Amino acid sequence: MIPAIHIQNNSITLGKYRIAACPRALPSGRFAAQVSVASGRGSASTARIMSFIDDFATHDDAANYALAQGLDWVHEASQTH
Repeated sequence: MIPAIHIQNNSITLGKYRIAACPRALPSGRFAAQVSVASGRGSASTARIMSFIDDFATHDDAANYALAQGLDWVHEASQTH
């Protein structure tokens, strides 16, 4: 079964995972890509924050890259279980 994908702003819900892009502005005027991959609820929740070396010209470019990396991580994690 393929889990439903729900997209809202810079976040996606894919099955039990919430993937949220968190781009941040750099002093140079460019943007760094970061993504949070969370699962669970309340005291049973976990989150992974990943930051990437590449920088991007726009906020949207950094967000799109971060979401793609988060989706890749979820797909790899889902295959190992």
